[in-house]
Amino acid sequence: MKKILITGTAGFIGSNLASKLVNKGYDVLGIDNINDYYSPQLKKDRIKFLLGENFRNYQVDLQNKKDVQSIFNQEQPEIVINLAAQAGVRYSLENPDVYIDSNINGFLNILEGCRSVNCEHLIYASSSSVYGSNKNLPFKTSDNVDHPISLYAATKKSNELMAHTYSHLFNIPTTGLRFFTVYGPWGRPDMALFKFTESILNHKPIDVYNNGNMMRDFTYVDDIVEAISRLIEKAPHKQNPNRTFAPNESHAPYKIYNIGNNAPVKLESFIDAIENATGIKAIKNYMELQPGDVPQTYADVSDLFETIDFKPNTTIQSGVNRFVEWYMEYFKSDLKKAKHNEK
Repeated sequence: MKKILITGTAGFIGSNLASKLVNKGYDVLGIDNINDYYSPQLKKDRIKFLLGENFRNYQVDLQNKKDVQSIFNQEQPEIVINLAAQAGVRYSLENPDVYIDSNINGFLNILEGCRSVNCEHLIYASSSSVYGSNKNLPFKTSDNVDHPISLYAATKKSNELMAHTYSHLFNIPTTGLRFFTVYGPWGRPDMALFKFTESILNHKPIDVYNNGNMMRDFTYVDDIVEAISRLIEKAPHKQNPNRTFAPNESHAPYKIYNIGNNAPVKLESFIDAIENATGIKAIKNYMELQPGDVPQTYADVSDLFETIDFKPNTTIQSGVNRFVEWYMEYFKSDLKKAKHNEK
């Protein structure tokens, strides 16, 4: 089996993906700096059960070019999956420098590493946020995405442009994945499902932005990692340079896909699912749309389905139930006590 390097292995998607690929028999190595953007302990717990013969993890910062290149030289990975990034739309308004350091400079070091070992396929995380102020729904990868409305989105758009350049100049097959609101067990504490569940169980108000009129194409993490695992052997190829290409493809070995549930859900319905899973009614604090946020996301995944014969299909209630079960187990919460306190 091929050797696969995953960056961001202590992250939400990265840890789930590493687990799946280890179970499939791949030789998996990881890079994660385990920073303190949120609980380092949660990150360590995500990967502690993975460490073993087919998985090893380097605690290295992608901004450290020397250390990153040393790993590439030593390990010679055939496949690279870059999931490491500074996440969060709202946080990018407060700490813009971190996004340039991590998402731009760090990604450049990954591209250089791939170049040095003649990587067979680089898969990297982009984001649905690149669609910015686009109005046409569902969002299609063939759409123009030149109007980001947050620095986070701008860095992800930059990643797509950087990847294309390396695909063209050095013939590195690259596949960019625009994730749409991933959720599930081991999720990030800064995301809505985690924050809502925590507050609802503790009978605290939840902030509901855009006065509840938000819609998101929530995508369950198992569906995400299944799609990525199928894409590993689907590296793009060079195309006839005389063709006219849409923004998601090129004469170079380059491709962009959406990964979403293809079924946007109202934020109020998402909260209903959490209430159903916990048996507790939420206390809602309605707020205006936040800077950098978009009111609705909706993924067209038709080209992804054609490529890998799979599209996300986990229902919201099923996915939320699994998250709440994990949350209760991980934090040893007493649901009966929470319900009793409600009374």
